[in-house]
Amino acid sequence: MHYEVVTFDCYGTLIDWEEGISRAFRGAAAADGIRLDDQAVLAAYAEVEPAVEAGGYRSYRAVLGECAREVGARLGWTVPAERAGFLADSLATWRPFPDTVPALERLAAAGHALGILSNVDDDLLAATRKLLGVEFALIVTAEQVRSYKPAHGHFLEARRRIGTRPWLHAARSRFHDIEPARALGIDAAWIRRGDRKGDAPAGVQVFDDLARLAEWMTAD
Repeated sequence: MHYEVVTFDCYGTLIDWEEGISRAFRGAAAADGIRLDDQAVLAAYAEVEPAVEAGGYRSYRAVLGECAREVGARLGWTVPAERAGFLADSLATWRPFPDTVPALERLAAAGHALGILSNVDDDLLAATRKLLGVEFALIVTAEQVRSYKPAHGHFLEARRRIGTRPWLHAARSRFHDIEPARALGIDAAWIRRGDRKGDAPAGVQVFDDLARLAEWMTAD
């Protein structure tokens, strides 16, 4: 099927958020003479963030601040409220995966309209977009819809703007993106990036990375 529009989750799919998060925690904790294990940070963050986001809408800066304090507490590091902004402040430095920009450029050159559906504030995403090398025809953020994926707000707003054009949503997170997209009847592609836990829902395309997605979408 020819998709006119391809949307992406941003952090974790386009941007290496695990490296960005672990690096931010390492640097902030080191200033207090504390050494944190990267995998412990990421495991705690994976549990904390969905719970914080499920507690009702607030800015993503506030979400990141609460996550920083809660993750720190779980790992034995007390993060003062006035320093909890380190995670949000670091977000603009989180880098794209090596395959991200070439894949986006290939899709754009093939005529696909590109979009981002992200659990983030508009200003934080604006900083990240400077690293992605292409123009996006559609941007839907948590700030705009006042909710966080896996709630359906992002997808319903994207559908409203896209209309009847054929649309594919690509993401790494099954919980935040793939499952809600399929629940709404939206075609989806799971970008595994090394994840092998569980099978993809029925009807979902599966790719190891964005390079393989771009190859599939631009094949003659």
